[in-house]
Amino acid sequence: MFTGLVADKGRILAIEKGSESALIEIKSSLVSELEIGDSISVNGVCLTAIALSAQAFKADVMIQTLRVTSLGSLDVGDPVNLELAARADSRLGGHIVQGHVDGVGRVKENSPGEKWNKFVISVPKELVKYIVNQGSIAIDGVSLTVGEILGEEITLWLIPETLAKTNLSDKRTGDLINVEVDVIAKYVERLMKRGDQDAN
Repeated sequence: MFTGLVADKGRILAIEKGSESALIEIKSSLVSELEIGDSISVNGVCLTAIALSAQAFKADVMIQTLRVTSLGSLDVGDPVNLELAARADSRLGGHIVQGHVDGVGRVKENSPGEKWNKFVISVPKELVKYIVNQGSIAIDGVSLTVGEILGEEITLWLIPETLAKTNLSDKRTGDLINVEVDVIAKYVERLMKRGDQDAN
C-alpha cells in the first residue's frame, strides 16, 4: 500500500524489453532504503525491486503491465514518480493508493497560473463513476484532490510543492498518465451489487 506522496523523482537509466517482460533500471535517492523484494511505486504502478546498485534499482515489468499502464511509453531519461511502501507507524498523509492502475488517461492541459498549474486530464469513461468533486485520485502515483468533473475530463490543481517534487510538471498535452481511482468507491460499488443480488 502507498499514500500517493511522492518521495523521489527518479530517472529511467535503461529498459530491456523481452518477449514476455521488461527489465527497467531507475536511478533514485531511495536506493539506500530499499531491499531486494521490496515494493516500490513507479508512476503509480506497484513494482518489486529485484536488484540494487549504489544509485539505482531494477524491477521486472510484465507485458500485461506495459500494456495496461503508461509504463510501456517510457523512454531512457524519462522522470518517474517514486514512493516506497507505506509504513504502519507513520501518518497516511495522502490517501490509500494500492499501486494497481485502473486505466490510462491523457493530459489535455497543463497550464501555469499565479500560484498553481491547471491540470486537465481525460480519463476512461468507465472510471468516471468512481470520481467525485473534492475526492481523491492518484495520477502517476500522486495523490491529488479532484477540482472539477466535466464528462470524462477532470480538472486538478497542482500546487508548487507537487510541481517541484513530481514529474507532473513535465507533462505535456497528449502525454499518457496512470489513473487509480479511490479504492473505497470500488468497495462500495461491490457491496451494493452484492446487496442487490442477496435481495433477489
